[in-house]
Amino acid sequence: GLPIVVLIIMFPTILFPSTTRLISNRIIAIQQWLIHLTSKQMMMIHNKKGQTWTLMLMSLIMFIGSTNLLGLLPHSFTPTTQLSMNLGMAIPLWAGAVALGFRHKTKASLAHFLPQGTPLPLIPMLVIIETISLFIQPMALAVRLTANITAGHLLIHLIGGATLALMDISMTTALITFIILLMLTILEFAVALIQAYVFTLLVSLYLHDNA
Repeated sequence: GLPIVVLIIMFPTILFPSTTRLISNRIIAIQQWLIHLTSKQMMMIHNKKGQTWTLMLMSLIMFIGSTNLLGLLPHSFTPTTQLSMNLGMAIPLWAGAVALGFRHKTKASLAHFLPQGTPLPLIPMLVIIETISLFIQPMALAVRLTANITAGHLLIHLIGGATLALMDISMTTALITFIILLMLTILEFAVALIQAYVFTLLVSLYLHDNA
């Protein structure tokens, strides 16, 4: 009856060991190359102030990606299918980026609420719409990640159950369904990594708009 979600959430950090050797093994070398490539691609649009977020964003993409991949193991739990956890990641990062924008680019941040050349009668409505769209950003981040991961797991569960049920009826149909299940599983591995990249990239773009 003890909650082990903390241990489950901390477990992915074991997959990224640090080395004290001068020459790393192949796995660590590939991990470091991928991290360097991703950080270079993601942070090249930022100024020096935005590049101070590099460590946080790289930790975020590694955590989400490894958690999504571990969730594809049988009888495992995927924390990123929980909307509360995804909101817990999205809201602080979004709020930090917006607060940074209001602190260092106050005029530019306020100008987003009212596009240039707006007719006078539409000003109140546009301000309300832009305010709502700003506050929807973290919700969209969290819901996108939750929906994609949950939908993939549900499809795997349903097709796996259908494969077992069809084995007693028709082995040919069951084999076709099993091949579809394998293809879907491979697709889910790709989705797990893509969703981690999309989540972090959108946080990076929010930061770029404000930093």
